Amino acid sequence: MKQIEAAIEAILFSSGESVEVSRIAKTIGHDNQTTEKIIRNMMLKYQEKDRGIKIVELDGAFQMCTKQEYYEYLVEVALQPKRAVLTDVMLETLSIIAYKQPVTKTEIEKIRGVKCDHAVNKLVEYNLVQELGRLDAPGRPILFGTTEEFLRNFGVQSTEELPTINPVKLEDFKAEAEEEIQLKLDV
Repeated sequence: MKQIEAAIEAILFSSGESVEVSRIAKTIGHDNQTTEKIIRNMMLKYQEKDRGIKIVELDGAFQMCTKQEYYEYLVEVALQPKRAVLTDVMLETLSIIAYKQPVTKTEIEKIRGVKCDHAVNKLVEYNLVQELGRLDAPGRPILFGTTEEFLRNFGVQSTEELPTINPVKLEDFKAEAEEEIQLKLDV
């Protein structure tokens, strides 16, 4: 019985919306009446004071929800700022913007060799990059640059303090890039 209850709990938890008794019954291999009795028994267990969730019935279907008395905690956690996670793609895009600013998406894409819309949008969302204006060229593309938040997060007072690339390493990077381009051309 505990395994069946655990399966129902997993179904209701993962669905995020109400699930009809017939679907649950079919999934666990029982009839509708037995399944409904099991769920109602589970509902009683969830009513205890030490539980933060409950199962509610919605027109012949059941859903797992948070108990109303814990809403304030949900609001509190939702209002906490999310820690920005920078992927390699976002870091690469951010470094191009930091060193080449003001820069357009087209210029970033030319350097990276792939589209950068998602990365730039995420960097703007994380307040590390901002729109600086528009380039006086056909289509008036947006110019991007770093923000004060970028400077704070990377521990520099201005972009002039960003580390410079070792000239020897720069030549190595250029040689690698040229080899990569040559390999693509040969294919």
